Amino acid sequence: MPTVFTRILQGELPARFVWKDELCAVFMSIAPLRPGHALVVPRAEVDHWIDLPSATAAHLMTVAQLVGRAQQAAFSPTRIGLMIAGFEVPHVHVHVVPVDGMRDLDFANADGRAVAAELEAAAGRLRAALRGLPGPESARHVVDA
Repeated sequence: MPTVFTRILQGELPARFVWKDELCAVFMSIAPLRPGHALVVPRAEVDHWIDLPSATAAHLMTVAQLVGRAQQAAFSPTRIGLMIAGFEVPHVHVHVVPVDGMRDLDFANADGRAVAAELEAAAGRLRAALRGLPGPESARHVVDA
């Protein structure tokens, strides 16, 4: 049975995508820890990150780093947090979160009632910041709203 992320990647379920390439996609968390919280998800349905092919794992980190740079520009946090927990959905996903302290990475603080307009506004800011990063590679994979 496909995971919820596989169904999102296949277009069966909606998401606010900001990036798509041949190996992964990035979309906004529907229960953000902070505004701008994004998930980097491989297209391959792999449960545990240690089982990813090395090239895919490296690619996810490269994309997460680009997303983090864009979040820094768009949201001006103190830091960009990165987490691979893997308990919520049995499909690897990297949480990339603009943070001002460790408390901002506590899933007990997730906003399960996030407003669609706020999620879309955060996605728009992130898309714009991704397009503004140096190099043509970044802009080529940014998804239009």
